[in-house]
Amino acid sequence: MSLDPHYYPAASRRMVTLGKRGMVATSQTLAAQVGTDILRNGGNAIDAAIATAAALTVVEPTSNGIGSDAFALVWVKDTLHGLNASGRAPVGISIDAVRELGLDAMPAHGLTPVTVPGAPAAWATLSERFGTLPLATLLAPAITLAEEGFAVSPVVSQLWQKAFTRYKQYNRPEFAPWFEHFAPHGHAPKAGDIWHSPDMANTLRAIAESGAKAFYEGELADAMDNFSRQHGGFLRKEDLAAFRPEWVDPISIRYRGHDIWEIPPNGSGLIALQALGMLEALGDEPRDAVEALHRRIEATKLGYVDGLRYITEREDMVPSVEQMLSPAYLAQRSKLIGNEAIDPVHGNPLLGGTVYLATADDEGNMVSFIQSNFEGFGSGIVVPGTGISLQNRGWSFSLNEEDANVLHPGKRTYHTIIPGFITKDNQAVGPFGVMGGYMQPQGHVQVVTSLLEDRLNPQAALDLPRWKWVAGKTVEVEPGFPDHLAQALERRGHHIVRTNDALTFGRGQIILRNAATGTFQGGTEPRTDGAVLPV
Repeated sequence: MSLDPHYYPAASRRMVTLGKRGMVATSQTLAAQVGTDILRNGGNAIDAAIATAAALTVVEPTSNGIGSDAFALVWVKDTLHGLNASGRAPVGISIDAVRELGLDAMPAHGLTPVTVPGAPAAWATLSERFGTLPLATLLAPAITLAEEGFAVSPVVSQLWQKAFTRYKQYNRPEFAPWFEHFAPHGHAPKAGDIWHSPDMANTLRAIAESGAKAFYEGELADAMDNFSRQHGGFLRKEDLAAFRPEWVDPISIRYRGHDIWEIPPNGSGLIALQALGMLEALGDEPRDAVEALHRRIEATKLGYVDGLRYITEREDMVPSVEQMLSPAYLAQRSKLIGNEAIDPVHGNPLLGGTVYLATADDEGNMVSFIQSNFEGFGSGIVVPGTGISLQNRGWSFSLNEEDANVLHPGKRTYHTIIPGFITKDNQAVGPFGVMGGYMQPQGHVQVVTSLLEDRLNPQAALDLPRWKWVAGKTVEVEPGFPDHLAQALERRGHHIVRTNDALTFGRGQIILRNAATGTFQGGTEPRTDGAVLPV
């Protein structure tokens, strides 16, 4: 019997998932199973997050890989810790060097936008500080999946085909290894096809056995260096050897009696905090659904234009994070929100294809973890014999010296991937995240307002049809967005564009802890192949 895995004529309904001892929520069922197995076998939430993240590089290579970056928010012993494992630009790259290639902007694909991958170092760093099981134990399930293969899931197959079409436009030798590795039969695997990668298994094994040193200092670093040199890239072994993840203090805003936490810049979580801060400054949300939705969109737009204008490395930012989150500045910005849609302009505070996972355990530990290639498979570059697909994070750099996010050697670029976390009265409520490029801060605003304003459970909050601000007064809405709301927004001056594909509206996961009972509520994204599994 041949059945279409992409055709669903009736609306689907999923109940919120409840758990007692722990929970794992992510965008692929096999990866969620890996995480829950780790919890059942004595691992904590940090161990489960690492194992799940490694498994996702295998079973969802369309959105992340061994050559990804990563960020994490980790709640341990009543303290929230932040980890920034985003890589820096190679020391040998510069604006002039890029222009000498005949380019007037950073390209999306190829070796030029490749920055140092941070994900393997994130796994090792988290394991060393907070883990209870050996790194080799945590990566073993991913190694098995890569060696034995797995059935490709429906959404992953769609994204795989998009990437196959995208990279076909490049008739250059450095792209050939991607097709040899990810499309060995001349086409992208379809839903249900079995795919495996001995190369990825060997690479993951080397990372596990060396605590990631093989990736940054050993034979894998040599392979990346050699391939980059051979094809005119900038990444070198010295760049890899110099990389260290950075422990950072998370930043937050108070919203409806809760503290909403994000990783500080170079991450873009500041955008979500600004939007929520403006909504808080406006006071209680109106009962009118159209007015409430209009406010949320306008606040998100204002936060986004500020973020795109100012966010870069924190030490390079003018204005500072503190100035951009100043209550006085956010109150000033909130006054721009009226009855009609505006074409947003950044303020001046100086005057006043990503994967996400969440884990929790019965000791109170919780993790919000995200890793990404940036656009789908990333750069389209696979290092031969390793299965390492390199990210294209450098695509976000500007070649304009006047821009905050201008390219400089050794600099970290503006980053779209952002893990989120909620606390109340200095106690953990839980991790949340919405993957999907520049949709992510918008997804955070929509999820948080759905939880804390609309009082929806995690699954219902993720099920709601989403909107996405694009530019000016243009807002895209996904299939299923209510007609009466779309029409009412049009009457307020928004230009509403309906889409026929939900893939660009983010894919999120949420786990919340009930402080009274100690149990967990979890939700997973209907827009992906995800699962939320209790222990």
